[in-house]
Order: sequence, then C-alpha cells, then structure tokens
Amino acid sequence: MTHKTSKAFNVIGACRPDIHYMVNLAPKLKEIKRMIDNEYYFTINKARQYGKTTTLRALSKYLRNDYTVASLDFQQMSTSDLESESAFVHGMARELTRRVQFLDDIPDDTRHLLLQLSSRNPYRARLADIFDCFRGWCDHSPRPVVLIIDEVDTAADNQVFLDFLAQLRAAYLDRDITPAFQSVILASVYDIRNIQRKLRPDEQHKANSPWNIAARFRVDMSFSPEEIAGMLADYEADYHTEMDIPKMAQGIYSLTSGYPYLVSSLCRYLDEEIPGTKGFPDRAHAWTKDGLIEAEKLLVAENNTLFQSLTGKLTDYPQLRFVLYQLLFTGRPIPYVPQNPYIDAAQMFGFIKNDNGTAVISNRVFESVLYNLFRNCM
Repeated sequence: MTHKTSKAFNVIGACRPDIHYMVNLAPKLKEIKRMIDNEYYFTINKARQYGKTTTLRALSKYLRNDYTVASLDFQQMSTSDLESESAFVHGMARELTRRVQFLDDIPDDTRHLLLQLSSRNPYRARLADIFDCFRGWCDHSPRPVVLIIDEVDTAADNQVFLDFLAQLRAAYLDRDITPAFQSVILASVYDIRNIQRKLRPDEQHKANSPWNIAARFRVDMSFSPEEIAGMLADYEADYHTEMDIPKMAQGIYSLTSGYPYLVSSLCRYLDEEIPGTKGFPDRAHAWTKDGLIEAEKLLVAENNTLFQSLTGKLTDYPQLRFVLYQLLFTGRPIPYVPQNPYIDAAQMFGFIKNDNGTAVISNRVFESVLYNLFRNCM
C-alpha cells in the first residue's frame, strides 16, 4: 500500500513546516531572539538559497507573543519605487500597509498615516515623513516593534536606500531620546555594512557605510548532522524505509557542510528521483550509501539557479576565478584573511569557508561543480 503524505523536500522558495520536511529551527530562532531582546540592529547576509527567507518567516511567528513584527520583502517593490525619495516612501508605506492590515495591535494613527503615505497624491513624501510615522508607531505600540526587511540587495545600489539606512542609524543612536524600533534586521547576500563598495565590480570603493551600527550576526544557519537527522526522522516516521538515520545524516552533511539548499536537494533526489531506477527499486534501497552517491552525481550534473549564480560571479569577479583555481588545483594553502576583498567576496558568495585560518572550498558538492567547470574551460 502506498503511503500518502503531503510533505516534500523543498528546493524552491521558502519552506513551510506544514507541507515541507524541515530541520528544527527553534534553537536558531532562540539565538536570534536573544539579539532582538538586547536591542541589536543587525544583518543576515548569507549566500543564495541559504534559508534566509525561511528563517525570517519562522522568526516573525516566533516573536509574535513578545513583539509587533513589521516584515517586508524589497522584491515586492518595483523599479519605480526606487526612482526618488518620494517614490521610495510611497512604496515602503504601501508594502507596510499591506503587511500590517491583519495585525490587531497597530495604533490607529499609524494605520492612517501609512495609508496616507502610500498614496502618491496629494503631496511629495519625504523620508522624514515615514520616520515620523515610525516614531509615533514605536511610541504608541503596546509592544516593542521589530522591523525585518528581506532581499535588501534589490535596493542596495540606490542612493535613496543608503539615505534610508542613514536615517535608521540616526534613529538607533537617538533611541534613548526618541522612540525607535526595538531591532532592525536586514537580510541579503551582500554585507550591508559594506554596501557602498559592493555591487558593480568596476565601481570605485567607498567608505563610511551608513550601516556601521550593525551587530555581528553569529548564528550558524547551516544544518548540523543532528539537525539533518531530526528532519530525516520525520521523513522516516512517514515512510519507514529503515534507513540508518545517523549515518545518512552524516553522509549528507559530509557532502554539503550543511548548506540548506544542497541538503534539501540531495534529500529530494533520494525521495523522488532515485526510487524506481536501476538498482534502487524503492525508497528503502534509495536511502542508502549507494543511493546517496547517485544523488550526489545527479545534483552535481544539475544546471540549477544556485550553480548558475555561483558561476556567474566568476565572470563578474575574475579574481575569484584565480583564487578558486589555486584552491582546487595547486594544493597551496591560502590564508583566510577577511580583509582581502577577494577572500571576503568568495566567502560572501558561498564559495569558501574559514577552516582554522585557511580558506577551503565550502563543501564537496561545490568542489565537484567548480572542478568540472574549470576542467571543461581549460
């Protein structure tokens, strides 16, 4: 009899615990909440498809009992919303109005002002107007307010956005005098603290970031073998494959170093693609060492959006190609020096990690993908 379940391993968009197999995020959320409790403003900058959006959505729910959470996604803002200061204010107010309409603890004055600011008529809005709204909101809210903005890369090379960050910084520095957000969290691939030097490789480097107030974000967002095992245990409860959960979790971790997208991709192959193929008649035969080897082959051969993004960075940043070539083919150790802009960029994009002061390729899957790329380009 076929077991019916609505859950799957997700590799597209944010994960939902009701329909996707997921690791238990509670320990990570608890660490992030501790930073919020301490009134930290910070960034979550991780490589593409590292679970940032999934974590932020889970965090919004996790904080509900203690905070009012205003959660935005800058991907919802159009190019026209970034054309001017007034357009930026209108766009942000529009998105905030849409996001808070179902919250029951928003002061009436705040709702009214956001609605007014979201209209492009009858006057030109300024950043000062929306920050007046923020101050009133934080002053009259029954609970402290947390602002979360995802995908800030969308606006990161825009002067109005830099001005917005500068005003957030000013509000943070004056929070002992005037009401301000309890915490502000910005999520992106790029490190917003260095945002002024970042987007175009040929752009002149600049200093004095408007986000130099950001606290260090030290929460490990990769999945540990134990966290992977917990997810596999949920799967095993549904399908009873009799897999060796600790060994399978360790095997997946050894290939991925816990990179969330890669973990889910391997699991999806083991669940959906490999059962029924030659040598793997069912799920019980797929969730084995041999099945994992086959899943790795299939994943490395993919031309998915993550691999496309990684290889595209080698074109945008030619020096990265040299660094990665040295790591892959010369065997010469390269010190992990974050002040080196190419080491910093390689880490930011997910190519490398710090292994006791030495730069190494982030995981075995990336190592295979990059090796194949360089070999075929020679």
